[in-house]
Amino acid sequence: MSGSAESMRRLERSIRRRLDARAALDRVVRSLPAIVQIVVAATASYLIARELLGHDLPLVAVTVTIISLGLARDATPRRVVETVIGINIGIAVAALLVQVISQGAWQTAVILGLTLVVARAVSPSAAFAIAAAVQSMLVAVLPAPDGGVFARSLDGLVGGVMALLITALIPRFDLVRRRGEATALYSLLDQALTSLHEALRAGDSAAAELALARSRRTQRLIDEWTTSLESARGVASFSPWLRSRRARLANEAQLLAVTDLITRHVRAIARRVEVVVREGEGRPILAALVETTGEVVRLLGRSHDDEAARYATRALAATLAAQCSPSAVDGVSDQVVVVLLRPLVFDVLVHLGMTPDEARAQLPAL
Repeated sequence: MSGSAESMRRLERSIRRRLDARAALDRVVRSLPAIVQIVVAATASYLIARELLGHDLPLVAVTVTIISLGLARDATPRRVVETVIGINIGIAVAALLVQVISQGAWQTAVILGLTLVVARAVSPSAAFAIAAAVQSMLVAVLPAPDGGVFARSLDGLVGGVMALLITALIPRFDLVRRRGEATALYSLLDQALTSLHEALRAGDSAAAELALARSRRTQRLIDEWTTSLESARGVASFSPWLRSRRARLANEAQLLAVTDLITRHVRAIARRVEVVVREGEGRPILAALVETTGEVVRLLGRSHDDEAARYATRALAATLAAQCSPSAVDGVSDQVVVVLLRPLVFDVLVHLGMTPDEARAQLPAL
């Protein structure tokens, strides 16, 4: 018995090591575009500051570049500019104060405090203030270079300009290639609607609770997709190499907008269904409506890259809209579910090209 338990523990450790190794490899692969970008930009900043400007120790130029770009996925031109401004504010404030009060322990405290105050006054971003503070400490603690403390401000500008150029010339293609947020979100919506269908078909409260739990998990995926898409559009708007991607990203933004609305509707429907099925009785009419809704959502998830799926989604959504009459079911609770389905169908039809008046005309009168 003990031998069997030990074998299970060894197997568990082996699986955990494999999973950890796979996760580590995945992190490295996903970070490669950012790593290449940072290495090229930091090296270029170093060479410009040292060889062209004659600065023997261009530490600020290199650190500004690295901090501005970072490994995070949202290294957009706007974010880089904000970071560069914060860093250079820190350098400038510290350089001025060093000229007035010199360097030392209490001077370091004064410089750091004033830098944080100025940075917080300039921007609400906490990262902005920290970037300024880090650079101010380099100025306050390190000996002044041959060109004086303000030489570091020039290095900071070199690093910032290089970060912006590299963002445009060597974009992180992981931002503009096909990403997985939309696929993951539509898969979760499909699971939630499938559980709702099962709950209504069999009067299964457990399935309804599962559907509600799944629908609540959609917000995190919406937020991740939003962040990723904003980053991709920011880079594409700035980079000359990515002009051809702008139209596709604009279409993706429209899909994200309607998907955000759909997830809100699904959460509202799931909350109502969870109440309806507590009686333990099946609702075949509602189940059929939700089943069709699930098919509409599945097709919509494919419509971004498939024109045939787009037309199929519009046709099926119009058919579903015609069935969304509260009078088709008995009881106020059941009718509320039908009423909640109507705005979901309406939003899909508008997204697919109908005017709001045309979409409303597809729905039966209340």
